[in-house]
Amino acid sequence: MAKIEGFRIRNYRVLKDITIGKLWNLQKVKPLSPLTAVIGKNGVGKSTLFDAFGFLADCLNKGVEEACDANERGGFERIRSQGTAEPIEFEIYYKQDGKSRPITYELTIDLDKANRPYVKKERLRQRRKGQAKGRPFSFLILNNGKGKVWKGDLAGLQIDEEKENRIDSLFSDLLEQKEGSSFSEEIAERESVELDNKRKLGIATLGSLKQHTRISAFRSFIESWYLSYFAPASARSLPLAGPQRHLNSHGDNLGNVVQFMERQHKTRFKKILDRIAKKIPGIQTIDTEETQDGRLLLKFNDKGFNDPFYAQQMSDGTLKVFAYILMLEDPTPPPFLCIEEPENGLYHKLLEILATEFRSHATGRKGGSQVFITTHQPYFVDALLPEEVWILTKGDNGFSSISRASNDPLVKNMVDEGLPLGGLWYSDYLDAR
Repeated sequence: MAKIEGFRIRNYRVLKDITIGKLWNLQKVKPLSPLTAVIGKNGVGKSTLFDAFGFLADCLNKGVEEACDANERGGFERIRSQGTAEPIEFEIYYKQDGKSRPITYELTIDLDKANRPYVKKERLRQRRKGQAKGRPFSFLILNNGKGKVWKGDLAGLQIDEEKENRIDSLFSDLLEQKEGSSFSEEIAERESVELDNKRKLGIATLGSLKQHTRISAFRSFIESWYLSYFAPASARSLPLAGPQRHLNSHGDNLGNVVQFMERQHKTRFKKILDRIAKKIPGIQTIDTEETQDGRLLLKFNDKGFNDPFYAQQMSDGTLKVFAYILMLEDPTPPPFLCIEEPENGLYHKLLEILATEFRSHATGRKGGSQVFITTHQPYFVDALLPEEVWILTKGDNGFSSISRASNDPLVKNMVDEGLPLGGLWYSDYLDAR
């Protein structure tokens, strides 16, 4: 399953310039862990970091101009860091699977002469087979909607990107042959492209073409991201009958997912219900009941009561735990799962259980999702490892910085000696370092 090893964000609200994990030019840095949690005080940028992933997904699905206005972002000037005229930039360093060579995606968004956001630059690059040093090979380069795209794996080419602007004056990042390479082979694999809409991502257009397998794979990767905006009130709704494979971002199709699991994975679903019931205090069993119009109702059998409670009567916390664990049991889970403050509404003793469930899913042999979480709950952090936790703080200049808890030897040693990480954070010790 695809995994993000690191990313960089520049000029996105309070995230003036932050890097998390490993990049192509930061090879000595450890990559992101399968489970990653970002902690910090209110107002340091946790929600902004969460929204940055949503913004990227919206850029792919809607275009950059619509993405700037979506979800109450307020337009490009509202999301660009205050006091700067520089463009917004993203860099994602990811692997399609455990054995593949990492790929870097770079995106630059700016305002054009009409003061409308557009894609200023896009690049996808990957090291060639056997290449250990030097710049990765750029197989997609777009400047202002024009550029070049390469097909194939280009494993035998020797490219010197220091001289790349000598090939084509249309943009500064084209690649040039080195002595001993086959220039005719390079030209044969290279295509000139020009997009008719500079507000759409190149990976959205080129990723739909069969010959561009690496671009298509990256596009599918982002399209498959799951950003959870789960709302218990939505989960209490009774949607129209009809099974649905995946839980949507707000959880208002919970009944449809239950119907799908009941029909397609009946035995497995029964085991899931029994397992979830054991993790929720006071719940003895969880069953389903089919209505006359074909819907499935969730029945929570509470200890001490003869009659069951339905989902519409259950607490927010019970519904959240049920939805999260059901989401983790998805037979075809998303590669990247992003959840903001999953602890809201939960009994504090459930947080360790939830953290353990997230880690088991992310590190499982069956290739679960990479899980990215923002939280401000020390009890949740107590269940995490220092390498899984990143601390977001805000400086005197109003912009945020981030560091990994495990990078502080003293913090790591204290946790190794048995001190809970959340307890250290509760005492303001982590924020102060």
